[in-house]
Amino acid sequence: MPLTRDEDIAELLTTARTIALVGASDRPDRPSYGVMKFLQDHGYRVFPVNPQITGEHVHGEYVWRELAQIGEPIDIVDIFRRPQAAGEAVDQAIFVGAKAVWLQIGVINEEAAARAEAAGLKVVMDRCPKIEIPRLRLPAITA
Repeated sequence: MPLTRDEDIAELLTTARTIALVGASDRPDRPSYGVMKFLQDHGYRVFPVNPQITGEHVHGEYVWRELAQIGEPIDIVDIFRRPQAAGEAVDQAIFVGAKAVWLQIGVINEEAAARAEAAGLKVVMDRCPKIEIPRLRLPAITA
């Protein structure tokens, strides 16, 4: 079952340091653009992932084509993709050994969530960290 208790979500967010944002955008009008900036301002290292803008930079970070290219440990994979496309991102998260997958608001894919949990990843679904962090009054991440 995806994490739903405030305590579990708070623990995930306070222990994480790196977040890969799948579906990152370089367009300021896109939700992923604002969420990435919020997470950076909160102290996380955010790796943007989007095959359509690979090699560009968003908020000062190089945009990767896929998770396997990043080559650094990933605590949370935050997924901004249609529910049908979320499964591929979940499979990549499992492959690279991420600790958790976070499916954004409206991204509900029970099969992908079950695969992630079976592989030992924590799952948050249909929520946004930009909403959860202030709601839970979580302090900024420090090194």
